[in-house]
Amino acid sequence: MLYGTLLAIRHFFYDKGWKKSFRASVPTVCIGNITVGGTGKTPHTEMVLRHLLQSDDWAYRNLAVLSRGYKRKSKGFQLVPRDGTALLYGDEPLQIARKFPSVTVAVDKNRVRGCQLLTDANQASLIVLDDAFQYRKLKADLNIVLVDYNRPVHKDTLLPWGRLRDLKSRLKAADIIIVTKCPAYLDDWERSQWAKYLRLKAEQKLFFTTLTYGTMEPVFPEGDARYTYSKRLVLFTGIANDAPLRGFLSDSYKIVRRIGFPDHHKYTRADIGTLKAAVKEFPTACLVTTEKDAQRIVDAKKVPQELRQRMFYIPVQASFLTPEEDAAFTEALLAKLKTDENR
Repeated sequence: MLYGTLLAIRHFFYDKGWKKSFRASVPTVCIGNITVGGTGKTPHTEMVLRHLLQSDDWAYRNLAVLSRGYKRKSKGFQLVPRDGTALLYGDEPLQIARKFPSVTVAVDKNRVRGCQLLTDANQASLIVLDDAFQYRKLKADLNIVLVDYNRPVHKDTLLPWGRLRDLKSRLKAADIIIVTKCPAYLDDWERSQWAKYLRLKAEQKLFFTTLTYGTMEPVFPEGDARYTYSKRLVLFTGIANDAPLRGFLSDSYKIVRRIGFPDHHKYTRADIGTLKAAVKEFPTACLVTTEKDAQRIVDAKKVPQELRQRMFYIPVQASFLTPEEDAAFTEALLAKLKTDENR
């Protein structure tokens, strides 16, 4: 009750204008949620970037991504280089920087300052805000809020008893709500039930996406692809929910050992020892992790050759369930940004 009351008071002050919100001088798109992790913000940030880069309106403009850089060791505003480390810049910003070389990626806990520096010093034309829905000091032009299909917010509760970090009523502030991690097909009845559960306003748009996994990629340059032919693997992850990945891998592999770490975990020498012990127990198995973990495991000290050769990650993308939804999302995204660009 205390946590919920404090949240309600804070939002009331911002909604009334008693606490000041700022807008960037260029259009901004916020990708956020109201839960603690697990909704797929990074794959959806990448999905928005792909839609923008494929459009005639934004493909040749200066796009930028601004993130807090969770658990990074650096301070203040930092541009994220492709050859940087997760330790200094955070795993998610580093992953985006490496996948989108034409996009400027920066980290700053102060999002207002970060937007100012990106527009003034780096001439950004549009900024995608990663996980800034609770950052009320900055008012985004377009709010995209993600909801996990496997953990509906209408059945969840606030921290510490549940995984909600914000009030359910905050969903009303979203322009677009995306239900993520859906099965490949949803019928019209289930779609309508979601709209009912979320209590959508007339102007809000609802979309559904699923996660699409790619083929294994080596974490280190010396990765030996022959290990991927083994039908046995050791899975280690440091993410909020690895159930979808386990389901995907179980179709082709036997997971002989699953090693879980906290979200955004920094891999230590002891963790490397745990992985070595698993390899010793299952000498023919390959080591598999997530794309986000791959950014962090390369920061670990003294990863032995026997692990570097058999360590792989699974790329992941968020995609809409139908081509019609994909086109409708693109239309809604570009129409809103064109309106805000001319504000």
